[in-house]
Amino acid sequence: MTEISTLGEFGLIHHLTEKIKLFNKSTVKGVGDDAAVLNYKDKQVLVTTDLMLEGIHFDLMYVPLKHLGYKAAVINFSDIYAMNGQPKQITVSLGISSRFTVEHLEEIYSGILLACENYGVDVVGGDTTASLTGLTISITCIGEAEKEKIVYRNGAKENDLICVSGDLGSAYMGLQLLEREKLVFEGQTENVQPDFTGKEYILGRQLKPEARKDIIAKLAEKGIQPTSMMDISDGLSSELIHICKQSNVGCRVYEDKIPIHIQAVAMAEELNMNIVTAALNGGEDYELLFTCSIDDYEKVVAMEGVGIVGHITKPGLGMHLVGREGEEIRLRAQGWNSLDAP
Repeated sequence: MTEISTLGEFGLIHHLTEKIKLFNKSTVKGVGDDAAVLNYKDKQVLVTTDLMLEGIHFDLMYVPLKHLGYKAAVINFSDIYAMNGQPKQITVSLGISSRFTVEHLEEIYSGILLACENYGVDVVGGDTTASLTGLTISITCIGEAEKEKIVYRNGAKENDLICVSGDLGSAYMGLQLLEREKLVFEGQTENVQPDFTGKEYILGRQLKPEARKDIIAKLAEKGIQPTSMMDISDGLSSELIHICKQSNVGCRVYEDKIPIHIQAVAMAEELNMNIVTAALNGGEDYELLFTCSIDDYEKVVAMEGVGIVGHITKPGLGMHLVGREGEEIRLRAQGWNSLDAP
């Protein structure tokens, strides 16, 4: 293992970034100068940042460093797609404690660079610094979009369809599985390996999520312009409440329409948990939640990987989940909040 101090800050940055490939014409100058140079001409520029702290957002006891790097990049791409844009560049900043070696950072960067290769995004800068509290990863993503195509949270209108991509609750159930196995492992005197057979999907959803670039492409292909959109990072309830409040509307979302994977259902049953609650509040699915005109119904129904889960109402009707028996339950923002984490 190579101690970071043997390379120094600039030597480390060069070591981690010397093999970076550039994919975008908008990147005039990437890593290697005082600042990156970007040229977007007639496009609108989108910027988002995510901060991940060890012990709050991830646990290195069960999160591989390469997966962590991949996830840290992808969740930023997801924010750009949620604006109906395309991610183009990122900057990467790391806070690292003395227990990390050069090889550890190579693993993180291998995940980041794999994500960038898969999504066609350039690494154009960043920073590294010492940390007294473990590992910190901060990524800023820059994207582009045509002005008239950008989708905000505040455009939902009465009678709009509420749609989600993929399935919900799987990432949360994957986290519950990892936390359970961690407790089992810590209680063992021998080196017992966990058995994840039959649970690969929910583990992948937690450890290696993907941003829904494909859904953005399908929407454009079908000529659907969402009226509002968010990615589901904190849970369907929280995100839908954001859209309704910012759009000054109400909503009805139907329990039996919420898409849930069979592995998530099985895991919830095994842990004696309510899978609908997990789907509504679990978070980290990074699926897209969007509203669109009811005139687009036929187009949306024909889209693979997208389901209609409800509709937008007048604001006075409130925000509710409609149960399988027709009962109405007021939606609450019960998604995970990092500020409440220990």
